[in-house]
Amino acid sequence: MNDITAAIAGLKELDETVTRLGHVAALLEWDQETYLPEKAIEERSNQVAMIMGLHHEKVVDPSWESLFVELGYDGGGGPDGVDEIDNAFLRESYKRWKKKAKVPKRLVEEMARVTSISQAAWASARKADDFTAFAPHLRKVLDLEKEYALIVNPDADPYDTLLDEYEPGAKGDEIADLFDGLAAGLDDLLRKIQSGNRPPSSFLEKPYSVAKQNEFGKIVQQYMGYDTHRGRLDLSTHPFTTTLGPDDVRVTTRYDENLVLSGLFSNIHEAGHGLYEQGVGRSLRGTILADGTSLGIHESQSRFWENVVGRSRPFWNKWYPEFSRLFAENLETVDVGTFYRAVNQVRPSLIRVEADEVTYSFHIIIRFRLERALLAGDLTVEDLPEAWRESYRDLLGITPSNDADGCLQDVHWSVGLIGYFPTYALGNLYAAQFTRAMENELGPLGDLVADDRIGKVLGWLRKNIHSHGRVYLPGELCRRVTGAELDPGYFLDYLNAKYSEVYQPS
Repeated sequence: MNDITAAIAGLKELDETVTRLGHVAALLEWDQETYLPEKAIEERSNQVAMIMGLHHEKVVDPSWESLFVELGYDGGGGPDGVDEIDNAFLRESYKRWKKKAKVPKRLVEEMARVTSISQAAWASARKADDFTAFAPHLRKVLDLEKEYALIVNPDADPYDTLLDEYEPGAKGDEIADLFDGLAAGLDDLLRKIQSGNRPPSSFLEKPYSVAKQNEFGKIVQQYMGYDTHRGRLDLSTHPFTTTLGPDDVRVTTRYDENLVLSGLFSNIHEAGHGLYEQGVGRSLRGTILADGTSLGIHESQSRFWENVVGRSRPFWNKWYPEFSRLFAENLETVDVGTFYRAVNQVRPSLIRVEADEVTYSFHIIIRFRLERALLAGDLTVEDLPEAWRESYRDLLGITPSNDADGCLQDVHWSVGLIGYFPTYALGNLYAAQFTRAMENELGPLGDLVADDRIGKVLGWLRKNIHSHGRVYLPGELCRRVTGAELDPGYFLDYLNAKYSEVYQPS
């Protein structure tokens, strides 16, 4: 073993400990969202703080610096003879070390403790529709996030620093320009849709058995390829996916008997995330590379399965007989074409996770603009509820009557995920562009679904996206897969083609 090989092996040994501590922290957080007793939150917040403190110690261990110096590595190209994967490992581990080494352990522990308590406060406030009870917690979270950002890079816009945690290389101003153009295109389409014939959908407003929803959701997850021997499905207030190890990828969902599509598409969406995690290449296991390259790319996988596949006519041609059998009391007189159009109805709504494909990105644009303003100090926490209402009036033409359906509906800000929201809309854009590349190689997606060749779809995603983990940066991966930079035109083209069929002119 030469000196370079030995140094990289030393870095990977350090990284293995960091990775496992991260999985332990994820297990504690997963349990908090699923099975933790109500009164155990204080002890859990201390446990999470302790683990994250240990995690931070391992990330900034002096041995990292020694080994990087030994390699002569400063974030640029790797040493001669190092392969693509090890170069990527050096890039990602150096970036993390360089950033985290600036952050005091005291702040890491405080952020973990505060966000754990804040999350519980958010859940309680949402249930009681009491924003004033949550406001002090949100203010504290924002202060800590801004402190963290300024420590990491005092010369940068704090929002850009936080955004980079989730979408490496992205800038707030660039996202703002992208979203302005996207909003204009979506607004044009929405106006066309609203002049068309609205599909009948009263049958979706009836009660649907939660037990049967869960039964169908599991069937569809299995069809997609989600491996329940390496994962599981549980319930939580806010659906999410977490990785506790290479063979332990867990998804959660939620059900409402009066919102059957919400539970169904939550199942598909989270299984899409789970498939990405389960598909990461075995050679990347136990390292920083065994993860999605960005949350925008990650979201592209869940949005692809949820919308491009799950809301398609071929999907329902296949699955409607089983679905209508389970819910015969509601669907006995409803044919598959009517059901398909109802599934794709476009109706501006207050709740992000229940939004249709066309209006969903408006929800993200609103959150992006508000969180940037909050972090910059241009919007106070006290004024957030009214700013939220104004934003919904302006972009979607509707206004929430309470904060539970307004600024309290999402968990993200309570746990410090500032800069996370833009990745949802970016996921829509990546999904459409990846789909075009897939169809160029495999043929129309609808034919693959109709001919029960969903395994070929998953195989293409495994080969081109999942297996690479974080080896490639998001922009580089997009260019490798599609031959082009990210372009919202693919998404707008997809929506216009689909909804011209769903909504015939009146």
